[in-house]
Amino acid sequence: MKHTNLKAVPDQPSKQEARQLTKYVRVRSAPGARFVEFDFAINEPSLFVELVMPQQAFEIFCEANAVQFMTDEQMAAVDAEMSKWRYGEETLMANNHDRSNKNN
Repeated sequence: MKHTNLKAVPDQPSKQEARQLTKYVRVRSAPGARFVEFDFAINEPSLFVELVMPQQAFEIFCEANAVQFMTDEQMAAVDAEMSKWRYGEETLMANNHDRSNKNN
């Protein structure tokens, strides 16, 4: 078996640069829930992972990562982008989805 030496990709940020990137959190669970369900993004709010942690671990995680909670505008932009991926644009499904949202 041949071993390959892996080298760091030159355009990857250094640890110091990575620490300086903005980390975003969007809580999805109800206040007071046993576990906190949330989205975590680095530098780009629309590219996130979904995580679940006990409340105390979430608080430690947020402090350790110096997170910023997403603004209402950022959350709306993320939701709009997710909707485009889910329903498409200018399709029957997208139009039906838009119409049902207007009736609510």
